[in-house]
Amino acid sequence: MAVARVTRITASSTVGWQEAVHEGLQRATKTIRGITGLEIVNQKAKVVEGEISEYRVTIDLTFILEG
Repeated sequence: MAVARVTRITASSTVGWQEAVHEGLQRATKTIRGITGLEIVNQKAKVVEGEISEYRVTIDLTFILEG
């Protein structure tokens, strides 16, 4: 029987939301093993002088606990 855990992270990118998700996942895999899925919980953007300057995402990551 497997037991999973969900942890929430926030990531950002100056390119777009998809890139922010990718950056967050890549960073998470450096310290979390066994990631099996993700859910994008929220998308926000920082606006400077009427232009989007940063894309931000909140992500729930699911991973299987070892042991």
